[in-house]
Amino acid sequence: MEAVARLRNYPTSPRKMRLLVDEIRGMNVEKALALLEHHPQHSSTPLHKLLWSAVKNWEQKNAEKSAADAGLVVKTVFVDNGRVLKRMRPAPQGRGYRVRKRSNHVTLIVDTKATAE
Repeated sequence: MEAVARLRNYPTSPRKMRLLVDEIRGMNVEKALALLEHHPQHSSTPLHKLLWSAVKNWEQKNAEKSAADAGLVVKTVFVDNGRVLKRMRPAPQGRGYRVRKRSNHVTLIVDTKATAE
């Protein structure tokens, strides 16, 4: 049985988050948690929390099993565009340049290794 966790409107561009998400897709949960804990990219902290939340959601659904014994893997993880805040930056000769502050939504699904394949 799979468990889902979602992160909404995180203020990082989706492109930067996808670089990190691609590293953990299909990986064992314990390895992915260790990788995210020590990763230098700033968006690894909320992704670590999101993965931990998905593991705890799985444990809630499967009360009789432990996540460590089940061999959980990151089955699916994807990043979508979130809201875009539009701001203005001063430019030469009285003009203004538009700055688009992007955000993203991350959806993460964990499942046991036997079911995920």
